[in-house]
Amino acid sequence: MAKSRKKTRVAAKASKRGRGPIAQKALFAPWRMPFILAPKDPGCFFCRAAALKAGDEAGWKDALLLHRDRHALAIMNRYPYIGGHLLVAPLRHTSDFANLTPQEHKSMWELARRCVGLLEKTMRPQGHNLGMNLGKAAGAGVEAHLHLHVLPRWLGDTNFLPVVDGTHSIPVALGELWETFRPEFKRAKHQA
Repeated sequence: MAKSRKKTRVAAKASKRGRGPIAQKALFAPWRMPFILAPKDPGCFFCRAAALKAGDEAGWKDALLLHRDRHALAIMNRYPYIGGHLLVAPLRHTSDFANLTPQEHKSMWELARRCVGLLEKTMRPQGHNLGMNLGKAAGAGVEAHLHLHVLPRWLGDTNFLPVVDGTHSIPVALGELWETFRPEFKRAKHQA
């Protein structure tokens, strides 16, 4: 009996480390197949968003672009950690935070402030995470174009999925969320 419990504890510890017989996890998401099978564009999605024409709302929605000024942009994360996960990046393609121009720096932080305000108004979170991952070792998914993450947070917003299965559930459709967020940026622009 004690031997059986010991094996279970060892397997559970191995699973937590991502190894062992319980480590295999599957969450079926057949709607992701078109993305998985589609050819990958080696370009930078921040730079593509920066190049979109003003007034091309269909293009902006497809790119999930919320706002762009002369030095920076705000865009929704296509693969969010949590619903409402926004990204703020300079228009210029750079990974060098220390050499941002004063205008890029100011514009990024002003957009981050506006993103927090937008999230407060539309999603009413109880807190926010803001941060950058600079370089692969720091966890940057897009190393070549630095960006700031702006995330809404709620007490208890982690549920059993990340704890038990290392999976996050995003209960909102990105297109619908864009349709909520975009008018708020447009309205704020006209009030400025």
